[in-house]
Amino acid sequence: MKDNAIPASRISGYVPPVDEILPITQMFLYGLQHVLVMYAGAVAVPLVVGNAVGLPPDHIILLISADLFICGIATIVQSLGIGKRLGCKLPLIQGCTFAALIPMVLIGKEYGIGGISGAVIVSGIFILCCAPWISKLIRFFPKVVMGSIVALIGMSIMPVAGGWIGGGNSEMAGFGAPFALIMAFVTLVIILNIYTFASGVLKNTSVLIGLIIGTVLWSFFRPLDFSLVNATPWLHLPKLMPFARPEFHIIPAALLSMVMVVVMVETMSSMMATGEIVGKKVDATMLRNGLNTCGIATTFCGFFNLFPYSAFAQNVGLIGLTGVRSRFVVSMSGIILILMGVFSKMAALVVLIPKPILGGAGIVMFGMVAVSGIRTLGQVNYKNNNNGMVVALTLGLGMMPVLVPNLFTQFSPMIQLFLHSGITIGTLTAIVANLTLNGSVPLRVSHEALTPDPAPPSSAARNMAVRTVRMWLLLRKVKKDQLPEEPQEE
Repeated sequence: MKDNAIPASRISGYVPPVDEILPITQMFLYGLQHVLVMYAGAVAVPLVVGNAVGLPPDHIILLISADLFICGIATIVQSLGIGKRLGCKLPLIQGCTFAALIPMVLIGKEYGIGGISGAVIVSGIFILCCAPWISKLIRFFPKVVMGSIVALIGMSIMPVAGGWIGGGNSEMAGFGAPFALIMAFVTLVIILNIYTFASGVLKNTSVLIGLIIGTVLWSFFRPLDFSLVNATPWLHLPKLMPFARPEFHIIPAALLSMVMVVVMVETMSSMMATGEIVGKKVDATMLRNGLNTCGIATTFCGFFNLFPYSAFAQNVGLIGLTGVRSRFVVSMSGIILILMGVFSKMAALVVLIPKPILGGAGIVMFGMVAVSGIRTLGQVNYKNNNNGMVVALTLGLGMMPVLVPNLFTQFSPMIQLFLHSGITIGTLTAIVANLTLNGSVPLRVSHEALTPDPAPPSSAARNMAVRTVRMWLLLRKVKKDQLPEEPQEE
């Protein structure tokens, strides 16, 4: 899978790809690639909530730096694990969840940043209390359910890439400008060419290289604004309760705890999707440990005026695209995030990447998540059962909030929190439909080992390109030979 990996298998037998340790240079490049992919989503929540509660720009920058610092710690714990209770030991990036964005804005406008922090602390404790029993739901996830949910995750996050391609937000002025679309397409073409024709480290860092080249090309036509970088301090260490002391109110705490049910379902879905891609069977213990990490991180960050954490689904697609499945690569991403949190100018530099450039990369990454689910569904038996209907209901109902965002606006805000999450609707639909239509749930989960597919060889793409060029030259020669010769003048 990787050209220069440490040959640990020669020393102690076979090393699963998820546990493989690569040379430090490769791990840094692959880890940086993960950070660039998730960065826009990681800073979006503190940016939006900070503006909603009236924090000045310099305070928002410090909030983002603290968020990146704790993001890095949570990512390292999740990927490497601590003891027998923390960390699922899968290559999962942790970041602020979008599911709690709207509730936190509502809480912030009513109770301020202190009210948000108190609700976040309570919601983190709620996750820790629910993790032991909600993780046992894994036996309700046979292949037909699992494949449907993973495919739904990929399709549900595709609008994020579409928003990036258009410039960031469909409600902004100039959204979908031709220049933005062209640059997104150019970035996509660059990534595809590198991924197809390169090999080794170049192939596996195709997204990183595409983002860098795309940003440089963008700067030739639209100068990048470095004012935020210049205004950002060099060093910033997170401080306890920098803006307000946590305040505990019943309604905000109950509201955010209910949203955490959605977050836990989405996090478990991301863990199982990652397990499918890296070839590691996800059991109830791994799910519990992963949820424990989210709960600890959420509780801890509440004391820093930060927000709930979950696994980032967009990075799942990057793993499937590059074929780099090592959890130690993601732990390197955690180290990079910590450094960006401490050296806040580094964090400000990443903000310079234009959204359309990110969108061009997002197309292939998010699509790979859906492909993983489709491949799982390809292993499902559809004869003499209702598995086809389970898939149809899961995808059909799960995509409704994505395709028709205003469909549930007539419901109360509390109910809308659940109905606006297509992944939650799809997950519940898949479980209930499988129980109702197929009527069987295994009493225990099988633990057979999964075998990850090898990365596609770049030589196949090069050979195809050579054959195509040869065929084109041959056709030109045949066509030239068939043309009648012009009469010579006497």
